Amino acid sequence: MAGSVISDRIAQGSGRKVADTVIRNVRLFDLVTGELLPTDIAICGDTIVGTLDHYEGANVIEGHGRIAVPGFIDTHLHVESSLITPFEFDRCVLPHGVTTAICDPHEMANVLGRPALDYFTQAAMRTVMDLRVNLSSCVPSTALETSGATLGAADLLPYRDHPKVIGLAEFMNIPGVLNGDPVCMEKLEAFAGGHIDGHAPLLRGRRLNGYLSAGITTDHEATTAEEALEKVRKGMMVLIREGSVCKDLRALAPLLNPVTSPFFAFCTDDRNPLEIAHEGHLDYLIRLAISLGVEPLAAYRSASLSAANAFGLRDRGMIAPGRRADIVLLDDLRECRVSDVISAGRLVNDALFAARDIIPPVGTDSISLPAPVHAKDMQVTGSGAQRPVIGLLPGQIITPFLHADLPVAGGIVQPDPAQDIARICVVARHGHNDNIGRGFVKGFGLSGGALASSVGHDSHNICVVGMDDADMAIAVNHLEKTGGGFVVVRDGRVVADMPLPVAGLMSDAPFEAVRDRLEVLRAAARALGCQLDEPFLQLAFLPLPVIPHLKITDFGMVDVNRMELV
Repeated sequence: MAGSVISDRIAQGSGRKVADTVIRNVRLFDLVTGELLPTDIAICGDTIVGTLDHYEGANVIEGHGRIAVPGFIDTHLHVESSLITPFEFDRCVLPHGVTTAICDPHEMANVLGRPALDYFTQAAMRTVMDLRVNLSSCVPSTALETSGATLGAADLLPYRDHPKVIGLAEFMNIPGVLNGDPVCMEKLEAFAGGHIDGHAPLLRGRRLNGYLSAGITTDHEATTAEEALEKVRKGMMVLIREGSVCKDLRALAPLLNPVTSPFFAFCTDDRNPLEIAHEGHLDYLIRLAISLGVEPLAAYRSASLSAANAFGLRDRGMIAPGRRADIVLLDDLRECRVSDVISAGRLVNDALFAARDIIPPVGTDSISLPAPVHAKDMQVTGSGAQRPVIGLLPGQIITPFLHADLPVAGGIVQPDPAQDIARICVVARHGHNDNIGRGFVKGFGLSGGALASSVGHDSHNICVVGMDDADMAIAVNHLEKTGGGFVVVRDGRVVADMPLPVAGLMSDAPFEAVRDRLEVLRAAARALGCQLDEPFLQLAFLPLPVIPHLKITDFGMVDVNRMELV
């Protein structure tokens, strides 16, 4: 069979047989020189077999002089953070030219463990796009939180040779790597010689050298040009991130040019359907990069060929004979205006999505509170001494460690709207304990009410922020009823919500419904005074331990620089 397939490719590419499909009359954007080259593109099955020539095909797609570029590769993302299932993610982003996506089911794995890996590897076999999986390396991500599951090396090894698995996902336990933690060492040794993703915010100097010596090769957490330049000079592939919350492209764009583009790729990490509808997906990153002065050759090369090479996907990344037929047709190169997408030789349309064998979601009963919470559970007792406060930085998940004098009434430390300081709590939701971490945060702009989310990186306990303790309690209890999600509460009533019943992380609705509901939620948050572009995703990142800043977990406020409660 294999010989027959190869023989057909040879015959069609050499012109002895009519090609299965021909994309006629396009201008191929050459990733070697940056030229636009008039050509047909011949395809046999799922493989390109002819370029820079004229071909006849049994099936013809008229190019009408449009520009052909290789399919885009998102090098690091969490499908769960799009708030939709892998099948809706497929339907949402493939029309934007994303023909390959490399996902880490880290969020769902921290809730469910191995069933999350089973779900994602099975779903990846059925999507129209090529969805690849990196196995979640840090479940739990830290001992400072209560997660829903634990995955050791023995749990990951059975998936290592799965056809959709690339390697080990972002290794965020930097102290564990540098200090030789046995659990970390076991995972690193089990996947040695394969691909291991990094997660190294602010890591520089000798500590970076030690981290890289573990065989880690990529990083999506660089937030400054200086940090990114050191990392690529030390052999790392830097994945330039532009998501719904973390926006690093403007800071890193000055580094990206045709000379450096082999060392940079693009990723979204976390991007929701509302932002995709308003701006796009990887097409938006390419468009933004070019608007910031990046040469189109560098932008498109990083979005395809450089990304493919970094992850060992040698069968794609160029429009060239022998490569996978992932092709994007553009009406405009600088604007990255996508008009048609070909995925593995198939023109993307509704019929392709309708033909998929969709599997049912898992984890639809993942919210387990021991008992309803009450207003008093949200309160911090104490005197009027200075309090540690989490600060927010727009467009980043790094948080300043602040202090503030807060008012006290009846022995209860109060939020202070005048200083834009609200209460924040993390409520354990996996049924293992009844922990509630309490603290304060600056930057939400709330005048009253509460916002809550069952998306809370990385252990995904319930995060709630508010000016009113009773509203905060109502918000938490409401999420248990809906199986998780987002909610806005004011004056004792729910004014907007969006259930996320799949592991408390994803909707089972079409992406269009999620997009529209996010608009309603954003408007409800603005009515409380919140002007953040993504208030729920910003809230979701506040429990994420990013050295060396202050975070809140279900154990309480933590100075993760010193690894202690404050």
